[in-house]
Amino acid sequence: MPASERLGSHLKRAEQALNATKAAVLKPAGLTVAQYAALLHLDENPGISAAALARLCGVTPPTMNTVLKNLQDRELITRSPHEWHRNVLETRLTDEGRAVLKKADTSAVRVERALAAEFTAAERDALTGLIARCVRVLEEQRPGSS
Repeated sequence: MPASERLGSHLKRAEQALNATKAAVLKPAGLTVAQYAALLHLDENPGISAAALARLCGVTPPTMNTVLKNLQDRELITRSPHEWHRNVLETRLTDEGRAVLKKADTSAVRVERALAAEFTAAERDALTGLIARCVRVLEEQRPGSS
């Protein structure tokens, strides 16, 4: 099967284009795409664990620990032991983290809106549904998933 006929190749190209564009617009805020995603999810889920945050961001727990260490070094987040589960660290944005997220989100939303504007509402709904089907089929094809 030629590469041009492989849906996975087209999905990968779209993902790479989105990530490259977001990386470029997030650079002035001093964030990587992974750091931005972490801050965005932390804003919506204060106190979330690193493992849960890794799942939301689609990265491995070790990768998320590196992301969080870098954010903590910049004082954009705080991490403190959970009240009942001392081996779990709760992660929260600092005021500086919220300010950096706000700046970065303005740029990221501009990219998302430009992308969405290329499609009608019906096309966006159809595309979202088609991508969800891709995810479902691929997860079903993954060895060990039954």
